[in-house]
Amino acid sequence: MVVVTLQRNKCIGCNYCVELAPGQFQMSKKDGKSVLLHSTEKKGFFTLKSPDDSIYEGCVEAQKACPVKIIVTKQV
Repeated sequence: MVVVTLQRNKCIGCNYCVELAPGQFQMSKKDGKSVLLHSTEKKGFFTLKSPDDSIYEGCVEAQKACPVKIIVTKQV
């Protein structure tokens, strides 16, 4: 199980997450910020819980590349 969390309100729209994990992230045409696909929102944090372990590497790379450090990826 892979758990990815995005603190969207702090996103600066750099697009690194989309380049590194396009299956999990996309940029909003509305405000230019990252969207974590298939996630649920709670108090400004968007969380994706996926049984697909193959997304882990891309999400970790997105986490490392994020200049404002708003992505957290865990394998549980």
